Amino acid sequence: MSSQSPVRTIMRREFSAYFATPVAYVFLVIFLVLQGLFTFYLGSFYEREQADLSAFFTYQPWLYLFLMPAIGMRLWAEERKSGTFELLLTLPVPLGAVVAGKYLAAVAFAALALVLTFPIWLTVNWLGNPDNGVIITGYLGSLLMAASYLAIGSAMSAVTKNQVVAFILAVSVCFLFLVSGLPMVLDMFSSWAPDVVVAAVANLSMLSHFDNMQKGVLALNDIFYFIAVIMLWLWVNRVVVESKREAG
Repeated sequence: MSSQSPVRTIMRREFSAYFATPVAYVFLVIFLVLQGLFTFYLGSFYEREQADLSAFFTYQPWLYLFLMPAIGMRLWAEERKSGTFELLLTLPVPLGAVVAGKYLAAVAFAALALVLTFPIWLTVNWLGNPDNGVIITGYLGSLLMAASYLAIGSAMSAVTKNQVVAFILAVSVCFLFLVSGLPMVLDMFSSWAPDVVVAAVANLSMLSHFDNMQKGVLALNDIFYFIAVIMLWLWVNRVVVESKREAG
């Protein structure tokens, strides 16, 4: 058995669990409806008379702020509530593989939701001649941002057996990462903190890194930022699960 087999096994188990109830289908419908509303109505797509997906990507950080924690809140909280947490950790599978498998299942589900928005992309191409390179970069940024939210959501789900509490914790942490680069937040620091601290706080913002990618700018520092956030919170996820296991 290859070292990746346990990850794939856990991932398949978790991904299938999403569709064990109608909740997954309801989520997908809500996600697609909201994306359509934000793009074509709140984003004033027709009034702008520009064939691009800027309106599609503009609202995603705020849409994901609630929808991604909703996907991730059940990952570990459900295991603890149903009593299968201890059973899962007694399987002959490395803890890292369990954490990665459950997380990748959530990312796969989010990716599926994102892929299902392709009619919006087709509509833009039918109405005009958009720069599809910019759109592809925007989709990549969108997936990385969703994956970052889900890493935070998975870690918060491991903290508690209550899914609602896990959701609230995840939204709160994601919100801090989202707004840290906004002027009103930076002004709070600039009045007393040195410039290097203000710059560090600004660099923590998912909004600024995603904004670059949705504009078609594919920079290594933006990609590295999202990967770093993901790896950090998956490490936190593992540490929390390990502590829960040792506590019994």
